[in-house]
Amino acid sequence: MRLGVIDIGSNTVHLLVVDAHHGAAPIPATKHKMVLRLAEHVDAEGAIDESGAADLSRFVTECLEIAEDQGVEEILAFATSAIREAPNGDAVLDRVREETGVDLEVLEGVDEARLTFLAARRWVGWSAGRLLVIDIGGGSLELTLGDDEEPDVAKSLLLGAGRVTRDHLPGDPPTPEAIRAARRAVRATLAKEIRPYAKAASPVSVVGTSKTMRSLARIAGAAPSGEGPYVLRTLRVDDVRETIAKVAPMTAGERATLAGVSAARAQQILAGGIVAEAAMDLFGVTELTICPWAMREGVLLRYLDHMS
Repeated sequence: MRLGVIDIGSNTVHLLVVDAHHGAAPIPATKHKMVLRLAEHVDAEGAIDESGAADLSRFVTECLEIAEDQGVEEILAFATSAIREAPNGDAVLDRVREETGVDLEVLEGVDEARLTFLAARRWVGWSAGRLLVIDIGGGSLELTLGDDEEPDVAKSLLLGAGRVTRDHLPGDPPTPEAIRAARRAVRATLAKEIRPYAKAASPVSVVGTSKTMRSLARIAGAAPSGEGPYVLRTLRVDDVRETIAKVAPMTAGERATLAGVSAARAQQILAGGIVAEAAMDLFGVTELTICPWAMREGVLLRYLDHMS
């Protein structure tokens, strides 16, 4: 069957259309995205403003039109941290429902983590053994560890690349003092949460997901997305450190000239590097593999499993 997934993230809104059935890998048919940056459309109290809510409703309508043109039978629509944390999130959801007919499911952080882990496990397979997944989004960082399709440990931390940029890295570029302060803050937050992972058995395999991880790997020389999802792409912690040193003195415009860095993500790539380096270092990871599947694929796989 042909399914559509609408993903309302902190940075972008995505539509993914796939051909899928239980027991088979979802095959992408088309993709569409809009850079919305809901996390930046907030007032002093953190509520999503009129412009952000209107743009969101408009884009969901646009997604529905594309899905209809593509022959989609079922739409799965969900939202993450940007709406989850907004004090007027319910009102925004009501507006989208009234104007588009789409009932967005708001995922809790731990559910984001579990769905991403499911997708990563299905991608790498059982031969990967005990698996650690590091997923850096715009609003949050998800960390999962386990042997099965359901992780033994799953956490969602407020350490997304967009959030760290907004909270700790003002300026274009930020000052060296701000960068050091951001690094300290990220590591302190991670260190408080690491005990359950340290008590568990060490992972056999480590994967990184998300646009941030893919961009960091691309800067370090990984194959471009045009070469397809089955090309092996890895990221070493030493590569991340080199990237941090490289992009720290750059403006957002200069960063956007780097391979794999879009203008929409250029401001956040430094924060993404800081979070990635901290997570890899504190978990003792010298190298990880980039996984092309993440939460959207996890949503699809969960849906197909329940259908069966």
